Order: sequence, then structure tokens, then C-alpha cells
Amino acid sequence: MDDLHTVPEAAELLHTSERFVRRLIAERRIEFVKIGRHVRIRESALIAFVVAGTVAPLTTFDATGRAA
Repeated sequence: MDDLHTVPEAAELLHTSERFVRRLIAERRIEFVKIGRHVRIRESALIAFVVAGTVAPLTTFDATGRAA
């Protein structure tokens, strides 16, 4: 089972602010768990969020320096 993280812990793991994490939750852009009035975020949800936003580097360039 994944570890459950508080908003401050999630912000620290993502190297961002608590406000940003709360906005992700409010906009339903990240999966979260409600335990009573408390919000927790699974570690796998944090990893999935990062993976979904990962952009692969361009590797092939033409003579002008633009991607082929």
C-alpha cells in the first residue's frame, strides 16, 4: 500500500508550495483521498502527476538547430 502524504508533505516532495498542491486538489488535477475532513495524497498519485507532465527531450536537429 502507498504512503499517504499531507498537503505540506506533498508540496515538499514536489518541491513546490502548499498553495500549488491545494490548487491541484481543487481543480481535480491530482488524485487524492478524503479521510473525514482531512485530505491525503498517495505517493503513487504524486508520481503519476510528475510522469504525466514529463516532456521528452528533442534528440534530432537539422542544420538550423530546429527539431527535424
